[in-house]
Amino acid sequence: MRLGIIGLPQSGKTTLFNALTRGQQPTGIASGKIEIHTGVVEVPDSRVDRLSAMFKPKKTIYAKVTYADIAGLDGSAEKTGISGTLLNQLTQMDGFIHVVRSFEDDVVPHPSGSIDPVRDIQAMDGEFLLNDLIAVERKLERLAEERKKGGGRDKTIIEREAALFERFHATLSEEKPLRDLAISAEEEKSLAGYGFLTRKPVLVVLNLSEGQAEPAIAYDHLHARVVALQAKLEMDIAQLPEDEAQLFLEEYHISEPSLNRMIRLSYDLLGLESFFTVGPDEVRAWTVRRGATAPEAAGEIHTDLQKGFIRAEVIAYTDLIALGGMAEGRAKGKLRLEGKDYIVKDGDILNIRFNV
Repeated sequence: MRLGIIGLPQSGKTTLFNALTRGQQPTGIASGKIEIHTGVVEVPDSRVDRLSAMFKPKKTIYAKVTYADIAGLDGSAEKTGISGTLLNQLTQMDGFIHVVRSFEDDVVPHPSGSIDPVRDIQAMDGEFLLNDLIAVERKLERLAEERKKGGGRDKTIIEREAALFERFHATLSEEKPLRDLAISAEEEKSLAGYGFLTRKPVLVVLNLSEGQAEPAIAYDHLHARVVALQAKLEMDIAQLPEDEAQLFLEEYHISEPSLNRMIRLSYDLLGLESFFTVGPDEVRAWTVRRGATAPEAAGEIHTDLQKGFIRAEVIAYTDLIALGGMAEGRAKGKLRLEGKDYIVKDGDILNIRFNV
């Protein structure tokens, strides 16, 4: 899972990236160049901690997400389009963290001369909308040529694609992102290879100054959320030694860094969930899409498990914790066998039976 951290210059993208990854990338420098920095982050999950305490494994492994700090967007692409190199990076992302400046700082002036989060959100959305509109119009032109020439693909398929892209065109022309459209599974197949930017989920992060109240921002789109945090404070906390960071949180009566909530939100936003494998060697959280079947979950562990899948032993996390162990779960009938059609639920603990 890859999430791109985007935003206008001086919005605090790199500060947030450093907070997430405990990195040391220079902040406050807007070179205008296309630069990508990546880091892998563990998804905070108290369930993993609890399972690890129960099974006392040799290794404990959390689910992970990759964040990419993407520099190069400056608000001008709404008129000229996004450059090919930058666009290639953006289309590879599964979703975006859009950092929006909400803090005042005379030392670091805003490129537009004033602080206006709504304006900045619209500027970034406008860049992505224009890019997708250009791509849709090109596709419609190719479909029109296909109709004229004939003798190629099935006409029904061409007409179906044309109808879908006409819907896309109408939505984008109304300055609405494509993520607001419901897409059928059949339509999804025809979109393979298209990295439409406004279809990707987005978490809008309002970057506040210390003690600043969260501004009321309405962003009513599907697969989108708004969260506020103090990126500079979060970076300072993240770069403290663990014991000092804990003392700091306790002193200010903070139950956990806002960063943890943001990581979980971005994970959830992509339609992902966690299942677990447990044992004396390893307790591990695995990532799978919502709605995945037991064989698909098995494939996340190893392709051989999916190919030779027979059954999955399943127990819900809440049942295991309440009962105190696998033996108790089996005795109470909570540890059960499920087949190939079983839909994995968030928090399921699986043991895959297979034969290759």
